[in-house]
Amino acid sequence: MDYSYILNTSVPQKDKLLAFGFAEAGGNLMLKKEIADGQFYAEIKLSEKTFTADVFETATNEKYVLFNVASAQGAFVGQIRSEVQDVIEEIREKCFISQDIKEKYVEFLYSYFNTRGDTPWVEQGDNSSTVYRCPNNKWFALIMQIKFKNLGFESDEPVWAVNLKAENVEAITDKKSIFPAYHMNKKYWITVLLTAVTDFEKLCELTKKSFALVQK
Repeated sequence: MDYSYILNTSVPQKDKLLAFGFAEAGGNLMLKKEIADGQFYAEIKLSEKTFTADVFETATNEKYVLFNVASAQGAFVGQIRSEVQDVIEEIREKCFISQDIKEKYVEFLYSYFNTRGDTPWVEQGDNSSTVYRCPNNKWFALIMQIKFKNLGFESDEPVWAVNLKAENVEAITDKKSIFPAYHMNKKYWITVLLTAVTDFEKLCELTKKSFALVQK
């Protein structure tokens, strides 16, 4: 199972991971954790770009393949996935730094552009999406809460992001913190995650560029 989406919002702390029980192996960090009362174990692997887990039967060391088959249903496979998810969340809580930079970004928008956002979709039930406008009343930034699956990841976890107008979209999207725009024209707009792993200075420069493109 792939949990690499976590690396887009959280920064692993190697010393804490080692203290938790991870061991270095071939440039990666590995953890073996018993689940299902010891009948199975999860093998969790963290590299620079990936965070994954596989499940094996303890008696035979054979991989429990249904764990990674998305269409596989049933109480037992559901229990296994739930227990592994609990382990992943514990690791995330104890061994990663997780935070969003939304409030810091909102402060930047106000201090630099002297603008406060408005929420144009309240009547449609969306009171979280906030639009920031140029003097010509066209918006240059849209802060919204979306799910990771909206960016191509297999996760329903919500995350804060901002849509910005950009040039050379294909060249600047890295699909780590900068993505082709969600719910907008991907030729002219990008989506940037507002998380701890976002380069804040680069985010500010992209926002200034978006303002200039929209204002002209």
